[in-house]
Amino acid sequence: MALMAIAPSSARADIQHLDDVIITFSLCVGNDCVNGESFGFDTLRLKENNLRIHFDDTSSSASFPANDWRIVVNDSNNGGGSYFAIEDSTAGRQVFRVDAGAPANSLRIDSAGDVGIGSSNPVVDLHVVSGNTPTLRLAQDGSSGFTPQTFDVAANEANFFIRDVTNGSALAFRIQPGADENALFIASDNDIGLGTNSPQAALHLRRTNATASILVEETNGTAASRGLMTLRNNGTVYLGLEDLSISGGADTGQIWNLQNDTGRFRITTAPGGADEVELELDHDGNLTIEGELVTAGSCSIGCDRVFSDDYELLDISEHADLMFQLGYLPNVGPTPEDGPFNVTDKMGRMLNELEHAHIYIAQQQSLIDQLSVRVAALEVAEAP
Repeated sequence: MALMAIAPSSARADIQHLDDVIITFSLCVGNDCVNGESFGFDTLRLKENNLRIHFDDTSSSASFPANDWRIVVNDSNNGGGSYFAIEDSTAGRQVFRVDAGAPANSLRIDSAGDVGIGSSNPVVDLHVVSGNTPTLRLAQDGSSGFTPQTFDVAANEANFFIRDVTNGSALAFRIQPGADENALFIASDNDIGLGTNSPQAALHLRRTNATASILVEETNGTAASRGLMTLRNNGTVYLGLEDLSISGGADTGQIWNLQNDTGRFRITTAPGGADEVELELDHDGNLTIEGELVTAGSCSIGCDRVFSDDYELLDISEHADLMFQLGYLPNVGPTPEDGPFNVTDKMGRMLNELEHAHIYIAQQQSLIDQLSVRVAALEVAEAP
């Protein structure tokens, strides 16, 4: 038989049961419980204006946990908050709280352990659902001595993005819906693929729709010389240009390299796997080319037209007078002693004057021939 300690017959005395207590029906605890309480489906009800459940662990040995906990429902002061909270009573702080009015499925953990925030049916480990831009905020508040900084990771119909809240909410990283698979891929060796999951270099851009290109753009409003791309290496550095439409291997010359080779700028091909220098420019401005030089300009002054019947050719004396008067060949034009000049234009003008000279030489030779005949005739006539 269970024993029950009977307190002295003083009003409102505590009752102490020295055995298990079993209540077959529902239990109401609190100042506002009434006779005939309607429990509905409630088995246990706490009913008064200050609702708390305290877990007081009285362990005294240092090897046993003894932290106290409390379930708190609503603030007890006038104008306080309405909420359900779990309090670390030993530390004096709430570690979990749900405010009144929170929407349905504010936090849901399904049978698989998936957590839903705003979702009644989470399908991944953490599933966040919102009507407008579901967001995860990462805020360093400075409490540990580090500079405060806040980032948001969020997504909506326009972008998946990372927002730098502290610095003007700048969107430093964005992905728009519909981006292709492997639009950005980082391999295990840190190679980065843009459009490929198998990058063949530190940065590999691959497209299949004829749009593969790189644009480096500086939009500063102040006009200035700026280096927008630098290739740097401990040794020869080159930029390779390869035409995949040409078959037959490297011997066809489909690979060109722009090189900085020990301080010399070179354009090379790679026939048979070995570079062949086609053009070289040194620091003194000396230019060497392997083949012929063909310019795109035309002979604007008229070159072979000198031989046309309708070409107005000065006689040799007039041309000589004009040449000495000007101080340069008339059709070549003046040439600065210490400045650049147009080689293509000069070449055409020089050819024009060279053809003038050969016409004058031919005219003089004709005159010499005539005089030679006359001299020979005079010598015959004067012979004894």
